[in-house]
Amino acid sequence: MKKIKIWIECARLRTLPVSIAGVVMAAGLAIFKDCFYWIPALLCFVFAVLAQVVSNFANEYYDYKRGSDKKGRVGPRRGVTEGDISPKALKTVTFATLLLTCVIGCGLIPFGGLWLIIVGIFIAVFAFAYSTGPYPLSYHGLGDVAVFIFFGIIPVNLTYYVQSGIFELDSILASITIGLMGINVLLINNYRDVNDDKEAGKNTTVVIFGRKAASWAYLLNGCIAVLAIIPIFGKLPLWSFAIPVVYLILHIMIWNKLTKKDGAALNPLLGQTACNMLLFAILFCLVAVFKSV
Repeated sequence: MKKIKIWIECARLRTLPVSIAGVVMAAGLAIFKDCFYWIPALLCFVFAVLAQVVSNFANEYYDYKRGSDKKGRVGPRRGVTEGDISPKALKTVTFATLLLTCVIGCGLIPFGGLWLIIVGIFIAVFAFAYSTGPYPLSYHGLGDVAVFIFFGIIPVNLTYYVQSGIFELDSILASITIGLMGINVLLINNYRDVNDDKEAGKNTTVVIFGRKAASWAYLLNGCIAVLAIIPIFGKLPLWSFAIPVVYLILHIMIWNKLTKKDGAALNPLLGQTACNMLLFAILFCLVAVFKSV
């Protein structure tokens, strides 16, 4: 049981709402547009979750290899750093999970075409390029851009595409919203780890611009995310605007706590930010279902 718990911590479950939210958002949009198809939507869901787990595993393994993670860190416990998991075992499980992810991804080819293979390779490369390679993105202030693209733009638009067969403005707007919300999850993570990252030479945007700028970026990202999707809510019942209002209230509450906390006290805010993002997507999906009935 303890070993299972260690692997669950390694998968970083509290961050998984980031990948789930994009698929849920796209499914809601497909329902709203009357083109929802559950088989490709489910495949996208499983693929997105597995792809993020691969990225999380790879991040832990390669941060350990580079010496970026250290024992007693303020963030969640890192199994391989603390000696709970052997580096070899983590590397093996990482590539095994990547293989499973690729198999699931191939199931989307009949719905989207062979060109999805290129996208799949692109996503697989990102899962590792985020933490390793000649120019690891997370070490050069590009983690936020990567999250915006791979947890916002790509999953929302592709999940919508394999159901509808088209790309359109509404899916692009929805992907921008989810991408900005996803950046905020990373911002809190890096806000918490700024001192450790600075010591390890990991130049996140928080290290580069400082905590104050990061906290304001967090607030603005949430506000811009809501503004980006207003055109879609304009096509829904008026009462549906309660969803972005609720999101903004929760967002500002978390931001207020962010500016007053430090170290391990920030850990719950990371999960809250991710859950707020997923809640927004789920509520949007439910409104779309209600409208289509």
